[in-house]
Amino acid sequence: MITTIYALAFYFATILLIVGIAYRIYEYAKVPAPLNIATTPAPTTVPGVWLRMFREVALFESLFKSNKWIWIFGYMFHVGLLLVLIRHIRYFVDPRYVPDLIWLGIAYIQPIGKYAGFAMIFGLAGLAIRRIVVNRVRYISSPSDHLMLLLLIFIGVSGFMMQYVDRTDIVSVKNFFLSLAYLNMFDWQPLPDSLPLMVHLTLVLILMIIFPYSKLLHAPGIFFSPTRNQVDNPREKRRLAPWAKALENVSDKK
Repeated sequence: MITTIYALAFYFATILLIVGIAYRIYEYAKVPAPLNIATTPAPTTVPGVWLRMFREVALFESLFKSNKWIWIFGYMFHVGLLLVLIRHIRYFVDPRYVPDLIWLGIAYIQPIGKYAGFAMIFGLAGLAIRRIVVNRVRYISSPSDHLMLLLLIFIGVSGFMMQYVDRTDIVSVKNFFLSLAYLNMFDWQPLPDSLPLMVHLTLVLILMIIFPYSKLLHAPGIFFSPTRNQVDNPREKRRLAPWAKALENVSDKK
């Protein structure tokens, strides 16, 4: 019964996650940008914009320049999360269908992923404390900001409990998710009877469902930020809103 509930829940959450993110990206893409508002100093060429975006996504350049402490905690969390996600790939793919080189990289990341989990939780804790201790940050923080951080922290802690407190049968967990990934409908492999596992999976489901509607969507949203993705060429290229173009066309006809 528990296996069926979680199997259906993960199908539902996955569909909601994919459709929700796709719809939000569609919304971002169709928003017009009539003004050139690139944050200066900004690149004046398209390759320069690509390089700037890479530095922003990979190194958090603007955050590093503005606040080193926040950058340390934020970077620890994001890099730790990335390594943890890569480590979890092994639960969703069958090595027989993955190129050897890619699977070798996933295998080598396994021990690193354990320590990355500690870095992720430590970074989240630093960001959570900042929202409470720093007055100006506490003033603009909403309950959802605190709840998001707590949700991510509890996901990490429950994952460690599966490893160090109540060790879970990882092989059974992998078999369950492989049966989901390869759409073995109504032949789902049973989940182990483990409280930390149930807590961990439930929190992950909650995260998947609320992700497309939360501030966490800044992950794809940064690529659509006009302050980052625009070329600094206001003198070379004139930008007009659709209503302004219509007025200009009317004026030209007169």
